[in-house]
Amino acid sequence: MSVPTHLRYTEEHEWLADRGDDLVRIGITRHAADALGDIVYVQLPEVGDQVEAGQPCGELESTKSVSDLFAPVTGEVVATNQAVVDDPGLVNSEPFEGGWLLEVRATATGAVLTADQYAALIEG
Repeated sequence: MSVPTHLRYTEEHEWLADRGDDLVRIGITRHAADALGDIVYVQLPEVGDQVEAGQPCGELESTKSVSDLFAPVTGEVVATNQAVVDDPGLVNSEPFEGGWLLEVRATATGAVLTADQYAALIEG
């Protein structure tokens, strides 16, 4: 499974992309999307909400189960991806592109992994 090398990852299978100026874009990995199955509902925090690294900040519901979305950073939500709310299947089809979930102006980052460390985690 391909793990984009320009991203950082969490053990809970979220990815983080540095957007500059303390902005971090967040989504779930292909591994997580495949494990969840067809995602049918996405619940995200509101713009302006505060999230805390390591704490749940949303939910992804699939045909198999409901899974918490954990915030990999602490900070203020500055954007959510309305496209995935309208079409949750984007998380399955484009987890690293159009299926991103939210952007946070981060004040702190939780425990993150490099691409190599994440690849070892999911292959182990």
